[in-house]
Amino acid sequence: MAPQRPSGPPIDKAGLGLKFLGTSVVAGLLVAGMAMPAVGALGLTAKDTAESFNNIPDDFKTPPLSQASYIYDAKGGVIAKVFDRDRTVLTKDQMAPIMRQAQVDIEDNRFFEHGAIDLKGIIRAASKNAESGSAAQGASTLTQQYVKNVNVEKAGDDQDAFLEATRKSMGRKIQELKYAIKLEEDLSKDQILTNYLNITFYGHQAYGVEAAANRYFSKSAKDLTIPEAAMLAGLVQNPTAYDPVLHPQAAQNRRNTVINKLLEYKHITPQQAKDALAAPLGIKYKEPLNGCITAQAGMGFFCDYVRHVVKMDPAFGKTQADRQKLWSQGGLKIYTTLDPEKQAAAYKAVTTKVNPTDTVSAAMTMIKPGTGEILAMAQTRPYGLDAKQNQTVVNLNVDAAMGGGNGFSPGSTFKPILAAAALEAGTPITKEYPSEFKIPYPTMTTCNGTWKADGSTVENENSSEVGPFDMKDAMAKSVNTYFVELGKDVGLCPMKQMVNKLGIKTLASGAPLVQQPSTILGAVEVSPMRMAAVYATFAARGLYCEPIAISSVVGADGKKMAVPQANCTQAMTGNTADGVNTLLKTVTEKGTASNIKINDGREFAGKTGTTDNRYAAWFNGYTPDLATAVWLGGPGGNVSMRNITIGGQYFSSVYGSDGPGPIWQTAMNDAVVGTPKSSFQLVSIPDNTPATTTPAGAGGGTEPTNPAPPAGDGTAPGGNGNGGDTGLINGGFTLPPGVIGGDTPGGNGGGNGKSGKHH
Repeated sequence: MAPQRPSGPPIDKAGLGLKFLGTSVVAGLLVAGMAMPAVGALGLTAKDTAESFNNIPDDFKTPPLSQASYIYDAKGGVIAKVFDRDRTVLTKDQMAPIMRQAQVDIEDNRFFEHGAIDLKGIIRAASKNAESGSAAQGASTLTQQYVKNVNVEKAGDDQDAFLEATRKSMGRKIQELKYAIKLEEDLSKDQILTNYLNITFYGHQAYGVEAAANRYFSKSAKDLTIPEAAMLAGLVQNPTAYDPVLHPQAAQNRRNTVINKLLEYKHITPQQAKDALAAPLGIKYKEPLNGCITAQAGMGFFCDYVRHVVKMDPAFGKTQADRQKLWSQGGLKIYTTLDPEKQAAAYKAVTTKVNPTDTVSAAMTMIKPGTGEILAMAQTRPYGLDAKQNQTVVNLNVDAAMGGGNGFSPGSTFKPILAAAALEAGTPITKEYPSEFKIPYPTMTTCNGTWKADGSTVENENSSEVGPFDMKDAMAKSVNTYFVELGKDVGLCPMKQMVNKLGIKTLASGAPLVQQPSTILGAVEVSPMRMAAVYATFAARGLYCEPIAISSVVGADGKKMAVPQANCTQAMTGNTADGVNTLLKTVTEKGTASNIKINDGREFAGKTGTTDNRYAAWFNGYTPDLATAVWLGGPGGNVSMRNITIGGQYFSSVYGSDGPGPIWQTAMNDAVVGTPKSSFQLVSIPDNTPATTTPAGAGGGTEPTNPAPPAGDGTAPGGNGNGGDTGLINGGFTLPPGVIGGDTPGGNGGGNGKSGKHH
């Protein structure tokens, strides 16, 4: 039943006209009514309190209540519920009438009769407190309690503001009264009660009656019964003492007190009271599940990435404080690009091919070419904080600033970027070089000068790899010396510019890119998501789109918000991209990735990559409609993938084709089911030299490794581009500061070439 509004005696009518009383009279009533014996000791006088009353601003705006936000996949499924405070704001009609009545009857049964303060209550409290010589009984109305809750809400995580909002002082009482008067001028009693039920704390991270009903009874507030409503209403006075989970008997006693109040004020019948008192407590507790750790199917890392986007992208606020406030207040409905079927395919592949208990891990990102939409993001180890369960919160797919680590060397998967820069500059796709087994690094031009040869050398994977080679065969066999010779003619600046156009503006750590010959061979640290975006650009005929995870957001006010855009730009001509696609299709047909297949026979292209000592291995492959990057390696230390068991399979030496390659194949075979087959626009490349299938290694083709960068000029990157051994985890991965195992990278540059050595 709805809360009743009985008319009261004359003193109650006087309460409704409280604003007409002199402020000094009100202050005097408060000083006497709260009966603080030490008021003199506090230095407060009636004059002081009257002045403080007058100095309080007239306007009191309730802040938007912090609520839970929901993150959805592209098909409307809930990925996770995230909140600083678990709350869902309801309207009056969404609350059970008995819940509203129970809250009034136990806290302020004359709420609908008096004004902002209850004069009868003050007089009663004054008498009781005078008798006891202490402030044993208060006289705050429900409206004043609501004001206090608003101040607590506004304080948020600011401890000083919280202490001020809850400080027992005459000043705070006067302020609450002033705000209460203003509220009752502007809002109806029903609205104040609704607001109160939405804001108040019910224990166990439940803010507001909807979260409380869900927490303790696994139901909505509109469905609460008399005993359930009574228990919740009784909690407000002391959620800890009356906690039904920890103190069920105390909770039941308190519940019965509320039931008896409902009966006393004739809001339930004697029979209803009898039945309610006899009912068991009936707790169906639902643990508060908060954040990305609750996401299923390996979506926790993508969820965490979405959180970083909201907190960091200017689309969600000009300043970091603005964005943090938006996230904390919540109430957002965040619709993402994540395709649940492709996510399931990716998650299945990285967890069945690599075990969470293995010393290595795998990470995979899928991007839709021409849109930038991230369709899947998965890695082997589960999202979480329990290292004993092999959990991690470091998202190996993304850059450090977005919750990832400091990246991995992409190895030979970086070579197609130089090929794109060369073709864009007019180099014929048939260009030949001697490509001897071993050559010295030549002098190369940079954007701001010259990198001078210093005698350091580069060699191919096998001594049998001796040219001449053209670009097609060199790409198929991943010939190091060919691409170094190509880099000499093209220059390091055009390659750097192409790297930038493809979305890689810095290393994954945030450090600047260094222009040096070893960059051609992947001596940089980047994330799988960035490499997926690079290969998606090839698939989209040169159209680069910034990866996006969010398609739309609806704010707490029900209005659509601006979201980050892909901002697609043409990184290279369509003809250049067609040339790269043709080269990389050859890799999958008769090169280092010839063992990788898609079951339905559709066209795909890609590139393998393996670093020296087998610290990391890659396969980045794509169809015209889906680009997928897969990395495999040690996530937190030196793990040489030689004589190693991964996912129950023994490898004498891991290559891009037989480590990450089958992971990619497993995922893509599931991901493309039921999707249209598309074809590349290929270019014709005359055969200058016969291309042969690379001999199989340990389960796959021999993938050339990347040589050490040149030494001696002090510009070679130190593992993560910052030089030095400190903080470096060989294999091109460093944990960010603040994460267990992370450290600060060493000095600038590689110095003599030892501390900065990269394989």
